Amino acid sequence: MEDRPVTMRTVAIANQKGGVGKTTTAVNLAAGLAQVGKRVLLIDLDPQTNATTGLGLGGNTVSTIYHVLLGELPLSAVLLNASPAGLFLAPSSPDLAGAEVELYGRPDRERHLKNALTAVSNFEYVLIDCPPALNMLTINALVAADSVLIPMQCEYYALEGLTQLLGTVRRVRAQLNPHLEVHGLLRTMFDNRNRLSSEVGLELERHFPDKLYSTVVPRNIRLAEAPSFGRAALEYDPACAGSRAYQGVAAEFLRREWVE
Repeated sequence: MEDRPVTMRTVAIANQKGGVGKTTTAVNLAAGLAQVGKRVLLIDLDPQTNATTGLGLGGNTVSTIYHVLLGELPLSAVLLNASPAGLFLAPSSPDLAGAEVELYGRPDRERHLKNALTAVSNFEYVLIDCPPALNMLTINALVAADSVLIPMQCEYYALEGLTQLLGTVRRVRAQLNPHLEVHGLLRTMFDNRNRLSSEVGLELERHFPDKLYSTVVPRNIRLAEAPSFGRAALEYDPACAGSRAYQGVAAEFLRREWVE
């Protein structure tokens, strides 16, 4: 068996609820894949720019994914080298907050990111860190993606948000991207001392047995600290519980990609 996918795979990392570890997952999954020799592009599609600053590249963002979405620059013109080796970033900027208005009325406004990605072929995986909203930016990501990975906390409101997001995925699949699939659900910020977390985790196991990652990401202070040093947690503290969990997430991600 070959040791790499035949074609570039694009995965949107999405959850319209904020504070669920979405960007932490995007950054550390991208770093984990790069650490095992994959060539990875991380696209920061969130106007909050957390993935960009979390990789220590917030000061190098004159040209960003905003300019790509508006057709002002090709995607290749905005890419930055990140760490570890093999990881590249398409940085974000706060200007993205206005992109939805600026895209309104343009032809194929939902396909601008997909069209930009057609000019890039030298990556094995493209990960898209989506904003915490079901807006035009997220729709662009879902239209461009082969699949969507959903990080979520194990709490009551997370289940309601999951229902909304899955509904959006179905609509995008029906109208804009018939090949879009749910890659998986990832439990993040998990506290096994919390009874509700365990109960919601069991609900997810019952309803999504084939989609739920067996790897669980715990609450971990080192995961929260790493962005302030401009590094993925896997490089900031490889031995911490959060980094070990994301190493497991990367391994499980690759297994699931081969199965698909």
